[in-house]
Amino acid sequence: MSHSIVRSGCCFAVCLSLVACGKKFAPADGAPPQEQIIENSNNGVINVDNPKQYPLIAAEQMDAQDKLSVTGTVNPDVSREVPVISLASGRVVDIRARLDDNVKKGELLLRVQSPDVTNAYDTYLKAVNDELLANKAYVRAKDLYAHGAVSLGILEQAEDTESDAKADLNASEEQLETLGINRNHPSSIVNVYAPISGVIIAQNVTNAAAAGVTYAGSPNAFTIADLSAVWILCDVYENDLSKIQLGQTAQIGLSAYPGRVLAGRISDIGPVLDPILRTAKVRIEVSNAGGLLRLGMFVTATLESRKKQVHAVIPAAAILHLHDREWVFTPAGEKQFKRVEVNVGDTLPGEKQEILSGIEPGQKVVASALQLEATAEAQ
Repeated sequence: MSHSIVRSGCCFAVCLSLVACGKKFAPADGAPPQEQIIENSNNGVINVDNPKQYPLIAAEQMDAQDKLSVTGTVNPDVSREVPVISLASGRVVDIRARLDDNVKKGELLLRVQSPDVTNAYDTYLKAVNDELLANKAYVRAKDLYAHGAVSLGILEQAEDTESDAKADLNASEEQLETLGINRNHPSSIVNVYAPISGVIIAQNVTNAAAAGVTYAGSPNAFTIADLSAVWILCDVYENDLSKIQLGQTAQIGLSAYPGRVLAGRISDIGPVLDPILRTAKVRIEVSNAGGLLRLGMFVTATLESRKKQVHAVIPAAAILHLHDREWVFTPAGEKQFKRVEVNVGDTLPGEKQEILSGIEPGQKVVASALQLEATAEAQ
């Protein structure tokens, strides 16, 4: 009898426990059943109970030119580089400019003490005297010929001597002007001026150094470059050369100034490939009126290919940014969605995004990727 009572009590306790557990996990009266989402982390597939809660949208189609991104460096335009040469050889006695200085055309850069001035001025004085004597002889010969005292041959000889003397005098005067010497106030010091406005990108002389071409010095004292326009030199792989052409536009991005983009134009495609890297040098001309580009800077050049490609376009809300990568959700079954990685392109008007790879035009994706991801994380 006692055993029967104990057995009945145990059964009653078990029934009470089952009833209590059923009340604990039952949903509230009138509330919809909670969405159950199970994510398979191995293949990125998410299972849902009600897929209609996540509307789908078909990717649109856009015909766009493919883009090629290459790196390059800023270099001076060689046609805008001008050497500063001291035509008078001698010793530098004064330097008024130095490397990296901005100079104006006609600005004094250095002064050279040169024996060439003495020689040139001596030649000039002799030419003046010779021309004066030849002129007197020619005037006298004309007068004598007019009175029949000399022959025509003597007059022609005097005229020729006068012409030669004038030529020598003109040459000596031009020599002084070339050296920058005032023949009325000669000096052994020669001033050297900037031939153009620009930046001094090379300096080969110092105080007391030799200048000119006669002595053991550099003939180019300075090199001035006009940096209002520069060259971007890029390496383009052999397989990508068919995508570019002369005159094609390029967008130049600067690491030093994020968000600033400059426009350039391809002016040359190198005819010789690097035998090891299999790349060709591509030259892009860029206006540098603002002075943002500095020689040696690394830049990124984006070139639009001549060939058009078909890309997909979807709303920006359909893209999930996760772990520094972009994803979309595509239908993977009756109640399944799969996370697919995509490569995004430009942001388009209307809060849309260009998709370079990952999905094709017409393919359906979840319109709100963040909603599906948030629901999955909540579960």
